[in-house]
Amino acid sequence: MTRVKRAMIMGAGHGTRMAPLTDDKPKPLVRFMGKPLIEHALARLGAAGVEEVVVNVHAHADLLEAHLKRLSTPKIVISDERDELLDTGGGVKKARPLLGDDPIITFNSDSVWIEGRRPTLTRMMDAWDPEHMDALLMIASATSTIGEVRRGDFTMEPDGRLVRREEQSVAPFMFAGVQIVNPTLFDEGPDGAFSTNLIWDKAIERGRLFGLRMEATWMHVGTPDDLADAERFLRDL
Repeated sequence: MTRVKRAMIMGAGHGTRMAPLTDDKPKPLVRFMGKPLIEHALARLGAAGVEEVVVNVHAHADLLEAHLKRLSTPKIVISDERDELLDTGGGVKKARPLLGDDPIITFNSDSVWIEGRRPTLTRMMDAWDPEHMDALLMIASATSTIGEVRRGDFTMEPDGRLVRREEQSVAPFMFAGVQIVNPTLFDEGPDGAFSTNLIWDKAIERGRLFGLRMEATWMHVGTPDDLADAERFLRDL
């Protein structure tokens, strides 16, 4: 198993789809099942053995920084994007001096799930193969996801390689907000803001973008209604 020691939680977005809950706080501090979303993410990472987590900040940055200072495990390092919001790819590129060159986990702050038989992050570390992979995405089945799924994101080959959903079609799998990725790939990105989709498209061209299907139930909590649906689902278990 590859032990991934560093991770990055994507915490800098405006969270506009989560309004009005984000009118006075950053999305990572929106509460889910009694505690902020980012604490769910940190607990998953800590349980998987991650030692250091970079968190980028932009909207309501002071509130998020103050909250994180009260937490001790894993170690938290701030990547400051107050001056310019850099999107997911640009955010990782800015944080590169903090992340090193070894594989990292990137984790959307609103990604929550119920575990299956084995912890999902452990399964991902077991499956990670740097000889053949640029990135390994946590993939959820659209049919078993709680919350809005739209038209799906990917189809998957038998060996786990991912292929983009064709325009005007429906795909069975969604990116569930977590990946193991080679951080040096982000050095190829442009200066300023850009999406991680740019990195994925290049990986697809090389045949090096892979997915691991979750045994767990993923909850897509992108809006207040999705958040309420996910909490209702958990209470009814």
